[in-house]
Amino acid sequence: MSALTWTTVVPLASLAAWLWLLLGQGFFWRTDVRLPPGSERAPADGVWPSVAVVVPARDEAGVLPVSLPSLLGQDYPGRLEVLLVDDGSTDGTGTLARQLAEQVPDGPQLTVLAPGDPEPGWTGKLWAVRHGIERARSGRAEPDFLLLTDADIAHAPGTVRHLVCAALAADLDLVSQMARLRVTTGWERMIVPAFVYFFAMLFPFRWVNRPTGRTAAAAGGCALLRTGAVVRAELPESIKDAVIDDVTLGRAVKRSGGRIWLGLADGISSVRPYTGLRPLWRMVARSAYAQLRNNPLLLVGTVLGLALVFLVPPVWSAAGSPAGGAAWLVMTLTYVPMLRYYRQPLWLAPLLPVTATLYLAMTVDSAVRHHRGEGAAWKGRTYS
Repeated sequence: MSALTWTTVVPLASLAAWLWLLLGQGFFWRTDVRLPPGSERAPADGVWPSVAVVVPARDEAGVLPVSLPSLLGQDYPGRLEVLLVDDGSTDGTGTLARQLAEQVPDGPQLTVLAPGDPEPGWTGKLWAVRHGIERARSGRAEPDFLLLTDADIAHAPGTVRHLVCAALAADLDLVSQMARLRVTTGWERMIVPAFVYFFAMLFPFRWVNRPTGRTAAAAGGCALLRTGAVVRAELPESIKDAVIDDVTLGRAVKRSGGRIWLGLADGISSVRPYTGLRPLWRMVARSAYAQLRNNPLLLVGTVLGLALVFLVPPVWSAAGSPAGGAAWLVMTLTYVPMLRYYRQPLWLAPLLPVTATLYLAMTVDSAVRHHRGEGAAWKGRTYS
């Protein structure tokens, strides 16, 4: 019975899991979820809503020369302002931002804020977002929309216009696009497309975008919010301690009755370089265990699940199991669209089990760090 289980039941279980993922998990593997219809049409009344862009930035002098001018060069017809919140930077981020703004005299107004260290119970990023939103809403006219974007994100000139049009056309409270991450080095090719693939597997975009669905998420690099939705969801105070702030943001807006949308981006990209495995490892490990609610039982279940879904197929295929080979084939085919989206060679698709093994190790390392008291570390700060 034991031999039968190992040679037959296990690969069949893996194949069944992949058939379910292929057809029953919101078609997560498809990459055609882009801005909804209407993102090219101007408002029917010709009046463009006002937008305030909030950019939390901590030691981002290395990427600002590329990312910030893309915001200052937006072709948005309505009132637009940019608030960069310098979150305790030591590399001259705030000064550099002002210098870059001087080079775009016809661009939107740039305001640089320095709120100081976060109060207890706040993550640094959300503390910065809080002050940016507070400043944006304290002006003479409260903005209609707030765009939250990371300091490493470069935007095509029409980004704000398209986001606003999409929100108006579909009556959305949150429009979020997952920025195209940089894929240049060998490790980036191995890790980055899989990162987005796994994210979509956990939060299928089609499920997120169902008004009555329970699944909710957002992409922190680019999230356009109606100001009214921010007030109803009590943002960011209601999520002030969230390590995975983007997913928590989407949940808060949807829970408060808001309509949300999440998809892939074409003209929004991250310019942050990951020159080796170590920074990519840190990017994943800092929040992987938090995604599992810091629960050891969920960790064990995740490790076993990853092994069944990603490791069993190639191992049993090598042992001559037809079910294992079929499962590996389905896995490979579901990864192809993401590789195409990132313009990567398709021979990487059969190597997804290798990448999954790395992610499994990162998740275990994240748990070990948490139980050592190191928590989620990012740029000199550690959150328990």
